[in-house]
Amino acid sequence: MELNISTAPIMIGAEIFIEPGQTKEEIAGWFRTMQDSGMTLTRIRMFESYMHKKDGSWDFTLFDHAFEAGEQYGIKIYANLFPETEFSDVGGFKFPKSKDNFEAIASYIRHIVPHFVRFTSLYGWVPINEPGSGELPADPFTEEKLAEWKLNRTKPDYNSNGFTTFELAEQRFLLDHNTWFLNWLTQQIRLYDATHPIHVNNHDIFKQAAEYNFPEWRSFLSSLGGSAHASWHFGYFTRSQYALAMSANAEILRSGAGNIPWSMTELQGGNNTYSGKTPLCPTKEEIAQWLWINIASGSRGAIFWCLNPRRSGFEAGEWALLDFQDQPSDRMLAASKVCKVIAEHKEFFDNSTVLDSGFNVLYIRESMWIEKALQIAGASFEGRQVGGVMKSALAYFEVLSEMGINANFKEISEFDFDKADFSDEVIILSHQISIPSMYWQQLRGFVERGGKLLVEGLTAYYDENAYLIMGPGFPLKDVFGGLVKEFKMVGDLYDVKLNHPDITLKAHLWAGSLAPDKGQAMAYYNDQVIGLRNDYGNGEVIWMPALFGLAARNTADYSQLAKLLEAEFSDRIRGLSIVFRHHHPGVLLKVLKYGEQLITVLVNKSKQRHEVAFRKHNLTSPEVLWSENARVINSQHILLAAEGMLVIKWN
Repeated sequence: MELNISTAPIMIGAEIFIEPGQTKEEIAGWFRTMQDSGMTLTRIRMFESYMHKKDGSWDFTLFDHAFEAGEQYGIKIYANLFPETEFSDVGGFKFPKSKDNFEAIASYIRHIVPHFVRFTSLYGWVPINEPGSGELPADPFTEEKLAEWKLNRTKPDYNSNGFTTFELAEQRFLLDHNTWFLNWLTQQIRLYDATHPIHVNNHDIFKQAAEYNFPEWRSFLSSLGGSAHASWHFGYFTRSQYALAMSANAEILRSGAGNIPWSMTELQGGNNTYSGKTPLCPTKEEIAQWLWINIASGSRGAIFWCLNPRRSGFEAGEWALLDFQDQPSDRMLAASKVCKVIAEHKEFFDNSTVLDSGFNVLYIRESMWIEKALQIAGASFEGRQVGGVMKSALAYFEVLSEMGINANFKEISEFDFDKADFSDEVIILSHQISIPSMYWQQLRGFVERGGKLLVEGLTAYYDENAYLIMGPGFPLKDVFGGLVKEFKMVGDLYDVKLNHPDITLKAHLWAGSLAPDKGQAMAYYNDQVIGLRNDYGNGEVIWMPALFGLAARNTADYSQLAKLLEAEFSDRIRGLSIVFRHHHPGVLLKVLKYGEQLITVLVNKSKQRHEVAFRKHNLTSPEVLWSENARVINSQHILLAAEGMLVIKWN
């Protein structure tokens, strides 16, 4: 029977890089080192070019040594398919380039899977490394598939009132093409192995999330994963925000996984010298922070890239947890300590779930598509550049984190709109410029059934086809409480007054003036109303068509935005099991639950010392599982120095 990963223990490990020239003894030594460090899982790139000989024969000896060592030392292996590609190709194939290449990939799978399925060390298969290309490939195979897709696609019921619109065909095709190819690879594996789990790791999630249809993938994957390399994938963040970036990355994957497990397949283990976009070497503190953040986000584990440094080619000598003498670095020792704590509290971690805060920051893939389609060269303002949509959502995720609220981070298609009661739920739509027509009624139902909705920026400016819906027939007028008269460019930053006397928000770029219908004015720029509060059904909408989140993010000051969220959502916040009493810039909180026990992970990435006070809660007997530059004062107060981290178990 197929291994049920959801009931399997949390597994932490590192990728072992196999290449010609390594000896059997050397390979065995790396597996022994993993065992000694408390690690239990590795991933291996199954390079076709290192097994398939020029005469057409196959020699599996080098990789057999690795799987045999896995059996000897009790290390499970994810086999990452890696059909032949250029030696300089770091990430590997994303799609077939031709019919011959398509057939060659099938032939590769036909040789690899039946051979390695016999090893008891095999844990599962990764059919493709880091799916997602960022752009539609320009090759004959893809062009033929695109033409076939256009011919067979179903005509949508909604047509933007008959207006000529952007087709966005390439973006929609790429979404489907990724799903088709990943499913095809899975089916090829299943021809020869019906039982072992199949897992995949998405990458550059903040830029490529619009390519991933996670709900569709759940039907054929056993688990979902991701690559979260600070050097490659965290370009929207400063280094002091990398813990926050890891948290957001994890939440996107947790949401995408839905009813299947997830784990972080790649974490940066060491220095990147010439590869990666940003050169850095993680500190031992960062290694521990990243591990704990992922575990507290519901991950079933993590794999570092990588254990041993590869010796040749691109990335030679980079990324590793071991030094060049095969000795554990301080980073490896930190990861080993985390493994030990998790092993000591195995029952809790193996059975824990993420405590849901009820706060949901949603992003919308069509918003990302349209934002990209509308780019031209010109004046540089973050709100109108590629990334403005995602950064706006990230801003609210960050400020909520600093308030001690771990928000869900979801693509709108992943949100469950079918509940009967949303009185404990909040949705935030920050500068999501497109709301497709299929979600208009679902958002209406969310508010009607007690949900609270915060809408800001140019959210709902377009439908799914980049058709302007903010005219007299605005489909969400009744829910939002009015209409937009127009948007005006103001400047990089400007001040907005609110009915809350002690709150003045900074906004970025545009101000949307409103014509209230049933909504009540709550925010003003000069003599214009730019904010409404509207009761609808059993719920409420706060609508402010100005970019407050992005302004706060750009100025690195969330203090006023935190005040607004505190005032508007005080009833929801009071219902949380554990939350900060005050806003703490640079601090985040993650919470796991098992039975009547909680585990909290607190990380301080600011340069300031923080004495964090919790709101009154009923948790007792705080047991410190991990402490780094931090300590518990009492059950209501903790102290976090700069780079401080505490992992606490509560009754």
